[in-house]
Amino acid sequence: MSDLADTVNEAVERAQEAGGIGRFSLNTVVAVCAALTATFTALCNVTDGNICQGMQQAQASTVDAWSNYQAKGAKLNIAEAARDQLKLQVRLAPPATPEARALADKTLAEYDDKIQHYEAEKAQVKSQAEGFEADYDRLNFHDDQFDMADAASSIAIALFAVTALTQKRPLLFVALVFAAFGFVMGAAGFFGLGLHPDFLARALG
Repeated sequence: MSDLADTVNEAVERAQEAGGIGRFSLNTVVAVCAALTATFTALCNVTDGNICQGMQQAQASTVDAWSNYQAKGAKLNIAEAARDQLKLQVRLAPPATPEARALADKTLAEYDDKIQHYEAEKAQVKSQAEGFEADYDRLNFHDDQFDMADAASSIAIALFAVTALTQKRPLLFVALVFAAFGFVMGAAGFFGLGLHPDFLARALG
């Protein structure tokens, strides 16, 4: 980005040295537009960098949460299997004494408590994992917006450079269109707007 801005400045200086009021006026507009676009893009890049860090953290938290969810599920399955096995044993060979019966009932109750505990923990961890996934999707949405803003602004600055070199006014308007689109997408990312051209996001992804 800085290389493109330097190219614009060099082209403007050469054109100004060549003389001409019309050229100076065009180059002044180009220089101002390029500087504004580059500044706005730099701000977008800083914010996008923070968003990418948040995405990485959300992704890591999601992986950890789903791993914990699987571990809770494994514990739940073990407890359910042990309880079912004990129930089958009691049914096939009923305890011979009241003490043995009481011990079997106590053990079954403990398994039931464990199962309820694991089910509650599993549901809680699932909710946390889904929350982390939602955070990642939300951040990725804004990351796409800043990516589109960066791409459009880069094209705009390149066109500003070509405009300064060739002194073709139509190129200035094309560059302004790309710059405007970059500003719109960047503003959407800053203010959390729902503007998100999916085809561009897929192309840049």
